[in-house]
Amino acid sequence: MSHFQFHLDAVDPATGARVGRWDTPHGTVETPAFMPVGTLATVKGLTPDQLQQTGAQMVLANTYHLALRPGAEVVAEMGGLHEFMQWKGPILTDSGGFQVFSLAPMRKLYEDKVVFRSHIDGSLLELSPAQCMRIQEQLGADCIMCLDECPPHDAPIEKIREAVDRTTVWASRCRDSHQRADQALFGIVQGATDQKMRERSAAGLRPLDFPGYAVGGLSVGEEPTEMYRTLDFTVPLLPTDRPRYLMGVGRPVDLLEGVLRGIDLFDCVMPTRNGRNATAFTSEGLLKLKNLKHRTDPTPVDPECECPVCRQFSRAYIRHLFMSKEMLGPILLSWHNLAFYQRLMRDLRSAIREGRSAEFRTDQLARWNRSV
Repeated sequence: MSHFQFHLDAVDPATGARVGRWDTPHGTVETPAFMPVGTLATVKGLTPDQLQQTGAQMVLANTYHLALRPGAEVVAEMGGLHEFMQWKGPILTDSGGFQVFSLAPMRKLYEDKVVFRSHIDGSLLELSPAQCMRIQEQLGADCIMCLDECPPHDAPIEKIREAVDRTTVWASRCRDSHQRADQALFGIVQGATDQKMRERSAAGLRPLDFPGYAVGGLSVGEEPTEMYRTLDFTVPLLPTDRPRYLMGVGRPVDLLEGVLRGIDLFDCVMPTRNGRNATAFTSEGLLKLKNLKHRTDPTPVDPECECPVCRQFSRAYIRHLFMSKEMLGPILLSWHNLAFYQRLMRDLRSAIREGRSAEFRTDQLARWNRSV
């Protein structure tokens, strides 16, 4: 695809961690990269300018939620997501496949489609592979995802096999329905934590020759060690010359472990969700700002951070905002947390280029395990 080029600049031979550049119609993404989640065409609490200041290169929006409101037709009429939300960089939209898992009580699954009952007004939303492509084409993201089925991690093996096979069939139909050359369509490898099912899924998707591949169905209740074990045998199944995207992950330690296993792209709501709940990520570990010990603490959230929040405001002030239920508190901590994630990815890219990703992991885990 002429609109998209993926270049690997360095691979750490000791770990398999990769540094690359992914050229898209709305700019180049340096990988590994973390994408903030903007479910409804907004990253909660931040303006696009503030989001850019965190170092974010690419953001994610949600097909299911945007199809319900304001509607894909409205977004298209307003010039597509980039114009609508005033984010000038690359955008990825997921397919609604995760909602097959997360909204299971509100949907019916068929061989050729999934039908949701809206959590807003009870209306029906039908997603077939063709309809999923049509919606994402209207939204106009740079990168779009095939419709897939994400099974629970503890589902019976028969159900996991059904989900894998349905995901493969739907991926083929998505590829055949997709029309826009300025969008990169990714296939999604499913299979829970079962190695044979992951191999079955990858074997079905690789011949479809997608410009990128995602690992779905992780961080859905399994233990972190199981997630890492699954990545150990799944990532080698993916093409080395395409971006690899681990969907919905996660904690800083999960990003670190994923990068060292060869993952290039991540997304998660955790930085902003924790920020709205008075919890900050710092170079020394988690910081809970509501704790009484921060009532008169003049230090910044993270003394090693150079984001605008840490340059200007004290822990005592941010705690006061939360205790007073002032909306600025969640905004400031979300801003800081996103900046923390972007700094982590920049530091990882530097470590990989210098062939010291394993040492970086050891040092960083030791620091995060300290109590703040």
